[in-house]
Amino acid sequence: MMILAARRLTKKFPGVTALKEVSFELRAGEIHALCGENGAGKSTLIKLLSGIHPHGSYEGSFEAGGVEARFAGIADAARAGIAVIYQELALVEEMTVAENIFLGCEPVRWGGFMDWPRMQREAAALLEKFKVALDPAARVADLGVGQKQLVEIVKALAKNSKILILDEPTAALAEHEVRVLLDILRDLRARGIACIYISHKLDEVFAIADRVTVLRDGSSISTRETRATDKARVIQEMVGREIGDLFPRRTAAPGAVLLRARGLSVAGSHGAPRLKDISFELRAGEVLGIGGLMGAGRTELLMHLYGAWGSRLAGTVEINGERLDGLPPARVLRAGLALVSEDRRRYGLVIEQEIGFNLSLSSLAQFTRAGFVSRARETLKNREFFDSLRVKATGLDAVVGRLSGGNQQKVVLGKALMTGPKVVMLDEPTRGIDVGAKLEIYEIINQLTEAGKAVLLVSSELPELIGMSDRILMLHEGRIGGEFSRAQATQENLMEAAMGHAAAPVMQA
Repeated sequence: MMILAARRLTKKFPGVTALKEVSFELRAGEIHALCGENGAGKSTLIKLLSGIHPHGSYEGSFEAGGVEARFAGIADAARAGIAVIYQELALVEEMTVAENIFLGCEPVRWGGFMDWPRMQREAAALLEKFKVALDPAARVADLGVGQKQLVEIVKALAKNSKILILDEPTAALAEHEVRVLLDILRDLRARGIACIYISHKLDEVFAIADRVTVLRDGSSISTRETRATDKARVIQEMVGREIGDLFPRRTAAPGAVLLRARGLSVAGSHGAPRLKDISFELRAGEVLGIGGLMGAGRTELLMHLYGAWGSRLAGTVEINGERLDGLPPARVLRAGLALVSEDRRRYGLVIEQEIGFNLSLSSLAQFTRAGFVSRARETLKNREFFDSLRVKATGLDAVVGRLSGGNQQKVVLGKALMTGPKVVMLDEPTRGIDVGAKLEIYEIINQLTEAGKAVLLVSSELPELIGMSDRILMLHEGRIGGEFSRAQATQENLMEAAMGHAAAPVMQA
């Protein structure tokens, strides 16, 4: 039975057609994957189905539960049983799990007072019903990202939602959290709840989805049963061409040592050592991969090297032979070390500003004389990076917050590269972006190493780490658990080192 049916949906913005006659059907009790490059129209389709783009602002029609949907807003969509769970979770951190589940629809007793015992009982019953092992009295701020994701799902189901739309639900989850989430979605499917599952991770798509619909350039390209297609075909339809190599690393002959860490031990905010006795060298023309389980210290290592985190207890850091002890990020950047942060929206971009503003933000000194910025020189340089990175936008004056994730990431990269770094540190540079955008990032990595620069690459995706690194360091609880050459790097060896098993082969320094 079709629980949702869209027919020839078209949505236009000034100068842009975001959706072009898109048709889509969702069956009751089905997990239906929606795949496409950033900018393919997935987000626009979600906003239309969930009432953010109201009836009358688009062409075409769709039905929910067999009735034509004329949603004036998200409240109408919620009443029709549609709930959206976004990457940026809509939870109140200081409230409890139970309070978040019933936020806006709290149970009350006679006299209009909140019925706290009933809220606790009903929240506990919902958590048990959907097999979510959480304490309803726990504060959301104390939960992990995966647990927060589950609270969002129960919150949606508490409103008797029949359709869940999940937008990149596993982008920030550890591997064990992904398994828990997928198991819960399978249970929901068995209960007759339908899911639209949006993800760039095709392994997950083929593990969980019954059918997959591909969008490209705002149009629906195909809908197929997952058992009747494969990843290669989906990728080809997403990007409009066949891709032979998902990780096109071109190795360059390593040159002089550009970055060196010796005996690095660093404490966090509570004074306890977080990084312990870390030593490595990174040479010109080389990509050094950094892996490890969630909490192993990958991001902390990069942030400390950049001067933005931790108190050094021991050890030294050198770039191009010069010590970097205790320097603030601005001076580290001038020394030739650039960082592309894991959280581009929080640390990498000023979301409400234009592309041009963001691109040159770290490089204004090179356009400044006597305290004044030369707008002509700044614009010329911005245009050079905008074109070379192939940012898909109307121009430098486009607001960054309105770009797709892949194009936002290109702007963050451009901002770092405009400083002329010797070493570029990339923390999860392809998280939440599509296959086509990933390939463009990989090509930039190749261009950097071919130009004699060095790259420190952090990734939680082992195939990416193996495919794009010349050597790999695996961290385990803040220490180096193993160092691997390209030939030694298998997923089994890397995971053994990440878990601290002595069986992992270690390169000799």
